[in-house]
Amino acid sequence: MQGERLEWSEIEEVVGQWPGEAADLAMELREFVLSVSPALAETVAFHALCYCKPDQPYGVIGGNVCMIGQRDGCVRLGFIHGASLPDPAGLLEGTAKAARHIPIRSSKDIRRGAFRKLIRAAIAHQPGA
Repeated sequence: MQGERLEWSEIEEVVGQWPGEAADLAMELREFVLSVSPALAETVAFHALCYCKPDQPYGVIGGNVCMIGQRDGCVRLGFIHGASLPDPAGLLEGTAKAARHIPIRSSKDIRRGAFRKLIRAAIAHQPGA
């Protein structure tokens, strides 16, 4: 089953103004995230491409699996519930109560095996459980 997808114009609205090769990295990450779980719903929230569990009553925060955003010219693969996820590779950064992210400056930073495990853990995560 495939989740809802954004129109190209909606994607461009988010990543179109990102500096340097950030937009290309975002698109590479987008393809990867959707290959890990095609059932995820894709939406825009928090000035980022967000991937959520479909048909979740928790919305874009509670049902959030991951998001692709950028800050200071650096693409970030973010996890709203990242502090609750197992991270044996030590990739997640951040000091917020719940959110964590992985900075991505080039294609070489995309560690598919470790990212796949984090995305799957985020899919399995039940907020408040």
